[in-house]
Amino acid sequence: MTYLDYQATTPLAPEALAAMLPWLASQHANPHSPHREGRRAKAAVEVARDQVAALLPPGGRIAFTSGATEALNWAIKGTTGPIVTLETEHAAVLDTVAAEAGRGRPVTILPVGTDGLTGPDAARAAIQPGTGLVAAMLVNNEIGVIQPIAALADIAHEAGALMLCDAVQGYGRIPIPDTIDLVAISAHKVHGPKGIGALWIRDGVDLAPLMHGGGQEAPGRSGTLSPALCAGFGVAAHLMADRKDQDAAHIDRLWSLVLDRLGPGWTVNGATDHRYHGNLNICREGLDVNRLMSDLRDIAFSAGSACASGSGRSSHVLRAIALTEAQARSSIRLGFGRYTTETELRAAVDAIASAAKAQWP
Repeated sequence: MTYLDYQATTPLAPEALAAMLPWLASQHANPHSPHREGRRAKAAVEVARDQVAALLPPGGRIAFTSGATEALNWAIKGTTGPIVTLETEHAAVLDTVAAEAGRGRPVTILPVGTDGLTGPDAARAAIQPGTGLVAAMLVNNEIGVIQPIAALADIAHEAGALMLCDAVQGYGRIPIPDTIDLVAISAHKVHGPKGIGALWIRDGVDLAPLMHGGGQEAPGRSGTLSPALCAGFGVAAHLMADRKDQDAAHIDRLWSLVLDRLGPGWTVNGATDHRYHGNLNICREGLDVNRLMSDLRDIAFSAGSACASGSGRSSHVLRAIALTEAQARSSIRLGFGRYTTETELRAAVDAIASAAKAQWP
């Protein structure tokens, strides 16, 4: 099996697994307990917290969560005032914002251009004094474009609003501007374990709790932490920092390899300049994606966002960048990264191109 679905989840780093195993096998203490074993578990959590924080702006604190979905829900529901966000955001943002709108909170959804990016004029028109929160994704999970987050943060702050960045796809890969107020991240998108993420909260920003209970995490998140998941996340984050240049160079080579071998008839969806190269969303007019996936069962790739798979709907992101319904349904997403080899990617792309070409006898 050739795995090309890195935006859905990444392979677990062996080093992260090794860090987790002792806490799963024998070191089972609750990190919130005051006895010696509890303090050992807490120390492991705090080491992980520092490792995760090393890739985030200074001047803030991290609350571990069950994942980015919880972090985004907390950031949105824990703030007040009108919300401005983008039409290409993840469902964890759009659905939460819709729920807030249902409770009477004003919401503005900004459009994007055919490149997938929002313009400063549209942002300034929507982000007015009185806005409470602006929410935008650093790297889009479906088309890989990099939003101008720093510029959006400046506009938000001019209006007196907080800036929330969904950095799930960009954490450890794309610099996160120091001016952000809230950042949501997830371990399993950076070769860590599933089931853990974090919300970074700038010092001085107070959020209402999303869940009530013991308040184990200082910013107000309740629930017992897993030292195993925290340790795995921490080591994965440390590897992202340690291997950043090496990983980036490898991904750039893979990106060029794919574009060189696809052949004619394919169009890249979204911007090609302001983009993370580990995400390639491409369209071939008239392509039967279901048939393509059936023909290539030994290659794992996506027909859209994995988080909306099975819904029967075409990608809202592809529709937002002005693709027709037919074009959106003729698009595939290839995601690759650290553990993708050039040899396996070359063979997979050749197989995809050949199977696609065979649809036109």
